[in-house]
Amino acid sequence: MTIHERASRVRLLVFDVDGVLTDGVVIVHSDGTESKTFNIRDGAAIVWAQRAGVAVGLLSARASAATSQRASQLAIRYVHQGATSKGDAFEEILHDANLEDQVVAYMGDDLLDLPVLRRAGLSAAPADAVAEVRECVHWVSSAPGGRGAVREFIELVLRAQGLWEGVVDQYGGMA
Repeated sequence: MTIHERASRVRLLVFDVDGVLTDGVVIVHSDGTESKTFNIRDGAAIVWAQRAGVAVGLLSARASAATSQRASQLAIRYVHQGATSKGDAFEEILHDANLEDQVVAYMGDDLLDLPVLRRAGLSAAPADAVAEVRECVHWVSSAPGGRGAVREFIELVLRAQGLWEGVVDQYGGMA
């Protein structure tokens, strides 16, 4: 099955957070709080995907207030943090969304993501993912994590579904 065929079936996009939505850097402040940097274009693409009818979820092994805040800002429905088993958490997301593996896309960057990447109907990785992840996914972004990889992946999915032109048209452009 081609990437285009896989992308055309996607009903839910799920993303790892650290290393995918961020560059993987976590700044820990002296008071114990932390900061992360999220790419505004990735966030815009998440909003566009949801407006186009493609649901979005986050799946992270780490629990983080910064991730919760970003998920809230973007109105992301499925958020699983502190997952000791990403495979189990993915199963919960599938159950909650009432979807099967083949209509879910997942983007991850590290070894913890492998169980989900192997199950997803469309698997992806940022350009700077570890070699083992890049070798097992269906598609690798030209951008690194936190620097547009999510935007590029969402655009691929929306184009495959014939929805990208509608996104562009909302802003008076021509796709």
